[in-house]
Amino acid sequence: MKQFTFARIFTLEGHDHLNQILDILRDEENIQGATVIRGIAGYGPSKEIHTSTLLNLSLELPLTVEFYDESDKVIRAIDKIKNRLDIKHIISWPVTAHIH
Repeated sequence: MKQFTFARIFTLEGHDHLNQILDILRDEENIQGATVIRGIAGYGPSKEIHTSTLLNLSLELPLTVEFYDESDKVIRAIDKIKNRLDIKHIISWPVTAHIH
């Protein structure tokens, strides 16, 4: 078992942040891996619901980027993402990895 920090970044599909986030994680901080999850619906502080229907194919569906690694690498990545991009919804917490 090994201790890591897990992070989750919330953004919207049409905001052009995804590639920049992945570049920071992969190229600058050498995070071992990340997963992007595309939501089917969601809302944030504005309470505006972002959803996709057959009549309204929204380009602002919620995206979540999840990753974990050594705490110092995760914190540096979060700091870079917050400083370069207008992303205000990032959470992180300590985790135990049960890997071989």
